[in-house]
Amino acid sequence: MSRLPLCPICEKNRAKPEFKPFCSKRCADVDLSRWLSDGYAIPGEASDQAEETPGNRRDTGETGD
Repeated sequence: MSRLPLCPICEKNRAKPEFKPFCSKRCADVDLSRWLSDGYAIPGEASDQAEETPGNRRDTGETGD
């Protein structure tokens, strides 16, 4: 049987199956809080610098009438 990895938040305890990949509800909540408060970011081009924004195309051929 393989050993479970360490919790990515506290890095002290082994992940528990019911909270996988975290060791507890507390660590899972800490991770969720970081996502909701923009503590994590996916690298990429800023949206105001993007060449084209989805749903904002002008060459669709629709007149809008």
